[in-house]
Amino acid sequence: AQLVESGGGLVHSGGSLRLSCAVSGFTLDHRNIGWFRQAPGNEHEEVSCISASGGSTYFTDSVKGRFTISRDNAKSTVYLQMNSLKPEDTAVYYCATYGRGCHGIGSWGQGTQVTVSS
Repeated sequence: AQLVESGGGLVHSGGSLRLSCAVSGFTLDHRNIGWFRQAPGNEHEEVSCISASGGSTYFTDSVKGRFTISRDNAKSTVYLQMNSLKPEDTAVYYCATYGRGCHGIGSWGQGTQVTVSS
């Protein structure tokens, strides 16, 4: 399984970014998939997850109303649209597969840096 993130960068507070995760080596259709992030010195934090069917989504409280997650199984790609970004969103964002109920990380990518300046 391979997951490759892209779309990170430097933005001002209030700005937007869209992260993409291209997967290969497995069929995306049958997998829960999402994003976690890790800032320097912090534990990793689950950010969002979308079920295999796309019918269920999860967001950590701090990003609710600002982030959306979507998937395009035909393109084997998952997206994280991040709006109204805040400096505390600064972290390396990783795309990952998840187990049942979007619990338990399986495989993850190399990450993409998101930096939000104040």
